[in-house]
Amino acid sequence: MKDRILIVEDDDSIRRLLEVALKSQGFDVGSFDNAVDALEDMARQTPSLVTMDIMMDGLDGIEALKIMRASPALNQVPVILLTAKGLEDDKVTGLDAGADDYVTKPFSVLELCARIRALLRRVNGLEPGPVYQYQGLRINPDTREVWVDDQLVELTFKEFELLKFLMEHPDKSITRHQLLKEVWGADYPGETRTLDIHIGTLRQKLNDPSDNSHFIKTVRGVGYRFIGAREE
Repeated sequence: MKDRILIVEDDDSIRRLLEVALKSQGFDVGSFDNAVDALEDMARQTPSLVTMDIMMDGLDGIEALKIMRASPALNQVPVILLTAKGLEDDKVTGLDAGADDYVTKPFSVLELCARIRALLRRVNGLEPGPVYQYQGLRINPDTREVWVDDQLVELTFKEFELLKFLMEHPDKSITRHQLLKEVWGADYPGETRTLDIHIGTLRQKLNDPSDNSHFIKTVRGVGYRFIGAREE
């Protein structure tokens, strides 16, 4: 069965270009010029992944993403934001709203396709795993649920994968390059700043400040290290 990708983009030329490119990659593609119609389609058929423009008339991409993350049927659907904005604050806003990745316009279609494939590999390749816990933090790979002090924490797809990988390798310093390879895929062409932004939002949700972290430590010049996770 083909993965279904939804394109939500109000620029006709970009939307048509992405539709042709993704169909040539073998995907089942749906395309919409507004978020309202796209959400209605998602209610009828859950997509495998969504590419979402931020700046759209009416319901914008950030608000549409928040609606998806509030929906039990859609809150785990990977979302890549497409935005003409290159400011870091805008990227962080998108990640905080629940985006799994972002691409700044103008972008390479080949790069976007690579990011889509990387996300889908992670989604389709999930395997059952043990429950990990450490000092009030608990993560269940089977249900993709995370708790902090018995409070359920909502993580994006990438945040969950980062936390899971770090907890699977306790007390080991993991390089930024290795984390990008494992979570974003070997063909990910982006910069390590993407990883640092995701780590920052993950720490916020875990109440784990970088200056006094008790879960994820920064290893200067190397990457990150999780402290002492163990299997249940």
